[in-house]
Amino acid sequence: MYRTHTCGELRLGDAGSVVTLAGWVQRVRKMGGMTFVDMRDRYGITQIVFNQETDKELFDQSNDLGREYVVQVTGTVNERYSKNANLPTGDIEIIASELKVLNSSKTPPFTIEDNSDGGDDIRMKYRYLDLRRSVVRKNLELRHRMCIAIRNYLSGQGFLEIETPVLVGSTPEGARDFLVPSRMNPGQFYALPQSPQTLKQLLMVAGIDRYFQIAKCFRDEDLRADRQPEFTQIDCEMSFVTQEDIIQTFEGMAKYLFKEVRGVELEGSFLRLPWIECMKRFGSDKPDMRFGMEFVELMDVLKGTGEFGVFNDAAYIGGICVPGCAAYTRKQIDQLTDWVKRPQIGAKGMVYARVQDDGSVKSSVDKFYSAEVLTRLKEAMGANAGDLILILSGDDAMKTRKQLCELRLEMGSRLGLRDKNKFALLWVTEFPMFEWSDEEGRLMAMHHPFTHPMDEDIPLLDSDPASVRADAYDMVCNGVELGGGSIRIHDSELQEKMFEILGFTPEKAREQFGFLMNAFQYGAPPHGGLAYGLDRWVSIFAGLDSIRDCIAFPKNNSGRDVMLDAPAMVDQKQLDELCISVNETAVKNANQ
Repeated sequence: MYRTHTCGELRLGDAGSVVTLAGWVQRVRKMGGMTFVDMRDRYGITQIVFNQETDKELFDQSNDLGREYVVQVTGTVNERYSKNANLPTGDIEIIASELKVLNSSKTPPFTIEDNSDGGDDIRMKYRYLDLRRSVVRKNLELRHRMCIAIRNYLSGQGFLEIETPVLVGSTPEGARDFLVPSRMNPGQFYALPQSPQTLKQLLMVAGIDRYFQIAKCFRDEDLRADRQPEFTQIDCEMSFVTQEDIIQTFEGMAKYLFKEVRGVELEGSFLRLPWIECMKRFGSDKPDMRFGMEFVELMDVLKGTGEFGVFNDAAYIGGICVPGCAAYTRKQIDQLTDWVKRPQIGAKGMVYARVQDDGSVKSSVDKFYSAEVLTRLKEAMGANAGDLILILSGDDAMKTRKQLCELRLEMGSRLGLRDKNKFALLWVTEFPMFEWSDEEGRLMAMHHPFTHPMDEDIPLLDSDPASVRADAYDMVCNGVELGGGSIRIHDSELQEKMFEILGFTPEKAREQFGFLMNAFQYGAPPHGGLAYGLDRWVSIFAGLDSIRDCIAFPKNNSGRDVMLDAPAMVDQKQLDELCISVNETAVKNANQ
């Protein structure tokens, strides 16, 4: 055997034992006639001691070691004189009697330490080295534990784990597909699945009743911190259920994961808020509920009650009350104003009001409003002495609410109110069924075209489809959408109606989704489901701001794998076999 123990296993009770370890050299410290080597493997770090007085040849050999050399060491476990309370193995060391270099190493391009000196790009290029760092490896271990817990919970609830195909047909309604050419079917393409949506619905028609899959999914869309071109869903579907059945099942799963994996007990039922209420109170369909600062609409207070033209012309005026921040300096206020005016936020400006110690209000628009109006402002905001009121306005209510949402989150971060060890979960329900697309010039499904409308809104499909609410639900934690789902359409006539509203001709609907509509004619049960984002779950539990470090080999912000240098050009022979030609002019223009 290469080793009798791991580098994280030995304790003081093993003192006197002769052991063999194998692993990587983390660091070498030379101190006169003693050399100390920190030896690392997946399980931890153990200190190895080489003594010139007791074995000069071995001591000299140890001085040739470099960082990340792969070595095998035999020696005796000894109580450590200078203990390290930060290491589980910090009470012991190994007095080396034999050293074997299994493989040498070039000097790595960054330090393999928890706090590395490597930037994102270099660490992604050498991801196999980055994964040696314990902070990254622990995220993968957490991911593993979560997958085990997920399977245990769902199996206990009667779900069957079933794999669905990765090569499927293209369904362009939604995000862009990744297309895969077929050599055996020239000119035709598979698509990589954006989700197993229609396939899991077919499993319900097949009588499977309860299905789940930890499924790889693919979307060719712009990236951000919580998106990757390939990601992993905890994909689930159930038959003969209502929205309440699904919420109870997956709220139970969330509580189980928090307890089993994170050691956190979540008490009581999760809050539920309709989508429109979330937008009015927080400007987001995934509100961060760890702190307050809810929006207060101020149209009645500030529009037409003074001579400030910006407010008098506004379609929406809203504010947040920031507790204890009336002492903000003018410089801090100006910085916040510049922050909301950034292109990413898009506000034209910001108005502020301080509530003084005596209860009076000092505002940046004092000259336009009477003291009585400013007092009404304070009362409407529920502000107290020492509080700061921040106000945005605009000619588009929903757009301005989203800007105010960003300001609320920024203030929450600045005040330390977004504690990563505090968790606030809720369900967002009653989403709009459709949203208007200026690009497409038509209504689009907000979730997907298989979502069932709320029963009481079905009559509106003919008269006012834009007002129809979906029987859909999202679970949100700390401002992150962990997952969502809906009750599905299981009636072929209603599904045809949905495609009609979305602008599909009957022929186009049959061409793309005929297999599903045909299946509905053979006894489809009422069904619904949910898909959690596994990467997002792990990032929440690990306290990460991005999902990249809980994925073994992620893509960068441009969707590239810089380690494999993918995507890349392929040989002309491969293109010829696939009957594909590349438009070089279009490629050149796209890269400019």
